[in-house]
Amino acid sequence: MKNIPLMLEADLNAKVVLIRFDHNIVKKGKIKDPMRIDATIPTILHVFKKGGLPILMTHVGRPKDKATNTINISDNDSVQAIVNYLNQKLQLKGCAVDLKAADEYGITDLSPLAKAVDCLKAGKCDYIYLPNTRWFKGEEAKDENADIFAKDLASYADVYINDAFGSWQPHASTFNVAKYLPAYAGLLMEKEITNLDKVFSPQQPLVAVVAGSKFDTKIGPLSALIKDAETLVLGGVIYNAYLAAKYNLNITGIGEDDIAAAQKFMDDSKDHLSKILELPYVVVSQSIKERKEGSWEIKHISELKEMDKSKPMGFILDAAPESFCDEAVVKRFSEAGSFFVNAVMGYSALFPEGSMAMYSLIDQNKNAAKLFGGGDTIQDFKTYLPGIFALAQNDEKYYFFTGGGAVLTSIESGSAQGMKPVQALIK
Repeated sequence: MKNIPLMLEADLNAKVVLIRFDHNIVKKGKIKDPMRIDATIPTILHVFKKGGLPILMTHVGRPKDKATNTINISDNDSVQAIVNYLNQKLQLKGCAVDLKAADEYGITDLSPLAKAVDCLKAGKCDYIYLPNTRWFKGEEAKDENADIFAKDLASYADVYINDAFGSWQPHASTFNVAKYLPAYAGLLMEKEITNLDKVFSPQQPLVAVVAGSKFDTKIGPLSALIKDAETLVLGGVIYNAYLAAKYNLNITGIGEDDIAAAQKFMDDSKDHLSKILELPYVVVSQSIKERKEGSWEIKHISELKEMDKSKPMGFILDAAPESFCDEAVVKRFSEAGSFFVNAVMGYSALFPEGSMAMYSLIDQNKNAAKLFGGGDTIQDFKTYLPGIFALAQNDEKYYFFTGGGAVLTSIESGSAQGMKPVQALIK
């Protein structure tokens, strides 16, 4: 945490405190899982304890049409469900501010916020929650509109706190606003960065598990992890592309771009390829729409190599549970000193068993540090292994990051300070 100003150092008494969270857990107007909100409650309570007057904000969804730059303001992407949750959870009176869009390109007029801040100062409400930050014209802008919005927003507050570790992209509310106010890292941001040190300086041997739907987006963090980890395990489309590139397999749904990216990764990491632990059993399915008896089967990698390359073999939709009974896999996992997991091993809507088997095997190593990142990873863990997940939340050996993309960005750059919003706090 060197050089990063922390909110514990800030004078918040009687100050209007603008706080950016990553409460992006609303879908069609309803909260999917309050875990990210709950993780930020200590920051909110600390602001109250120190006499601060909080203005909260987050982005929700992707309301911007990138082709036209128009913004769709809809109840589906509203923060109202978050306000309702916080009011009930903390027994507070919060209000969402009603700011109207000037045009189809988003909200530009923040003047109604002045009246809301007066109500906050008068004690008529406990906190303010701004509308979805992505409803504002300047939030994702790449031009002067970002600074115009950030400066206008900052004029209503005295202090800025960034507690949105998962929102690693440099948008107006995570980056530009820090130019105009005293800026600090929130308690969750501090906690996430501290736990990142366990990835950068792990108890060895480190087993890193990474999956994803596009290989090219993961080349950077994979290239860093394969150097630092003793073992690298791949999952999802990333593993499929690796198998296709290495063994010249014709796997349905794996395009030339993914294969080329996998080949580039292997060429660039040729001195470390022995660290990749190949999961020997996979689920091959002829359908990605349904799990129908007779349409899928478990195959060993050796069988895939023998298949007719002129015909697509089908989709590989999971690393089969049998992989996590394999002697070599069990040995690496049982000897690990640390795990970093950013992975759902397959298409879990149809085949969750591979992920379940892997999470269970990791849990059996009681001495290792277990660092999990990524919303899908944590959601699948919680959904399919609720008993183990409940115990893990109170186990000091486990840590669940609120932002998988933020962790991977930090790993690629070699430090949490590689993220632009964190750099903004330092500056």
